[in-house]
Amino acid sequence: MSKHLRILRSAAIALILAAPAVAEEEVSAENVIAVVNGEEITLGHLIMVRSTLPAQYDQVEDALLFDAVLNQAIQQTLLAQTYSKDLPLRVEVALENQRRQLVAGEVIQDALEGAVTEDALSAAYAEKYADFAGAPEYNASHILVESEEEAATIRQDIQNGADFAEMAKAKSTGPSGASGGVLGWFGKGEMVPEFEGAVAGMTIGDVSEPVQTQFGWHLIILNDTRVQSAPALAEVTQELTAVIQENAIDAHIASLTEKADIDSAVAQTLDPAIIKNIDLLSPVSEGN
Repeated sequence: MSKHLRILRSAAIALILAAPAVAEEEVSAENVIAVVNGEEITLGHLIMVRSTLPAQYDQVEDALLFDAVLNQAIQQTLLAQTYSKDLPLRVEVALENQRRQLVAGEVIQDALEGAVTEDALSAAYAEKYADFAGAPEYNASHILVESEEEAATIRQDIQNGADFAEMAKAKSTGPSGASGGVLGWFGKGEMVPEFEGAVAGMTIGDVSEPVQTQFGWHLIILNDTRVQSAPALAEVTQELTAVIQENAIDAHIASLTEKADIDSAVAQTLDPAIIKNIDLLSPVSEGN
C-alpha cells in the first residue's frame, strides 16, 4: 500500500464519529471536519488535496481515501504547528510562486469567459478550412499471387475479357480475395510504398502491371478517386476550442503587457545556467 494510505484509520473514524453530524443538504466547503489544537481543517481543504492526487487514486475506495486525506491534513497540521523558526527562503519562494500561479489561473478563467461561442467556433472553422485542399484518396481492388509470371498471366486474362473481381475470388491469396479483391478507400501512408506509388500513377479503370511488395505480386485496378473533404465542425470542435482559448489568453496577456511597466534588464546580465543553482535558495539563517 502507498505510504500516503498508511494511516491510523481507527483514529480518523473516532474523530468523525465524535463530530456533530452534518445534514447532507447543509454540506459546504466551509464545514469544519477536524480541529487540531484550535486550528480548523475544512471540507474544502480535503477536497483541494483530493483534486491534486494522481489519476491512480481514482481506483481507491472513497472511505479509505477520505480517511487518508483527513489524516494527512491532521498530521501536516500537527507538524506545521511545531515549526518555530523563520521559514526557509525556498519555502517562501515556493509559496509566492504557488500563489502567483493560482491567481493567474483565476484571471485566465475570467479572460476565457464567453470566448468560446457558436459564432466563434464557426468563424474559426471557416478561417481554417475555407481553402482546404484535401489529400487524394483512392478506391482500388487487387489480386495477390506468389509470382510475377502468375500475375502477368492473370492480367492477360483480364485484358482478354475476364472479370477482375471473379479472378480475384478464384486466384488471389490475400484476405480480400473472397470479396473480389476490394480494398475500399485509402489515402497516403495507408498502403506499403510500392502499392501506393503504383496506384498514384493510375487512372480510373486501369489494371496495373504486376507490382511487387513484401506480400507478393499484385495486380491492381483503380475503381475511383476523390479528394479528402474537410472534417465536419463537430469533429474538430475540441481542436478549435483550444485555438480560440489560446488566442483569447494571448490577446489578454498582450493587452496587459502593452499597458505594463516591465523592467527585466537585470535578467540579460545573468548566465542562464544560474537557474539550475538550487543552492541559492538555501536559507542564510534559520534561527529560532
